[in-house]
Amino acid sequence: MDFKIYKDVNVFSLKVEPILNQKEDVNSLFLAVLQGVKSGNYKNAFMSTIEVEDSVVALFQMTPPHPLNLFFVDENYLEESMDLLIKNLLNIKIELPSIISSKPWAYRFAEKWEVVTGMTTKLVMDQGLYRLDQVNEQLEESSGSWRFANREDCELIEEWYYLFAVEAVLPIPSRNVIHKSIVRMVDQQEVFLWEDDGEVVSMMKKSRPTAHGVTVSLVYTPKGKRRKGYARTLVATISKELLKDYDFCVLYTDMMNPTSNKIYKEIGYVKIVDSVQLGFELSLKGEKI
Repeated sequence: MDFKIYKDVNVFSLKVEPILNQKEDVNSLFLAVLQGVKSGNYKNAFMSTIEVEDSVVALFQMTPPHPLNLFFVDENYLEESMDLLIKNLLNIKIELPSIISSKPWAYRFAEKWEVVTGMTTKLVMDQGLYRLDQVNEQLEESSGSWRFANREDCELIEEWYYLFAVEAVLPIPSRNVIHKSIVRMVDQQEVFLWEDDGEVVSMMKKSRPTAHGVTVSLVYTPKGKRRKGYARTLVATISKELLKDYDFCVLYTDMMNPTSNKIYKEIGYVKIVDSVQLGFELSLKGEKI
């Protein structure tokens, strides 16, 4: 069993993409980040595999400060693969603030990581990954219409981005980083707004396109405009537009938010996997177990 680290993203891609593409929807995050590394959007990417006789049994990817994405191809090697991964992460002294993976894999890895490092595990996000192939045409639409965001909307989007991160308990970048990200998103026509009677009342964005799919994210409606169906109508409308160019849409939801999960199911999204992001902290004693 060999642990291999890849410095050339194209070599890594040739090795892992055929595996990931077998379940393109489930692996959409991994695939899209891999494409981002190829495009130069991420620096200092960590890419590795575990192989048995040149056959990949596990693969990993991290673009700091984002979580390490774990994918195990052959569960017959699950325990050995996790032990070998942990050994090498410690040997190369890589910082590991969090991981993201399917729920069973993530929690099993966390158990092992705690034993070896003495760190404690915290739940960052209990997620469901949903897929959409066709929008429910019977939905009642809210008043208003959609449009692409433009530069004049950037200040409002930046404010909502910040509030979204606060409500979702996500790491909050600096204002300057948020500003640059929003400008780039707007210029690339990735942000969609719902406008009612001349007022912007909801937003969402598309991101991480893969060969056949695209991700819906950053769905936000300010508190004073909620319970009017704006977000549901916006997501349904834009998802239908996206399905003209893609075979499917995917999105991650917070499983602790029953309202959003209900909305996405009404639109036609179907949960395909339970995913979780787990973070690691030093234990109170600061001692190894």
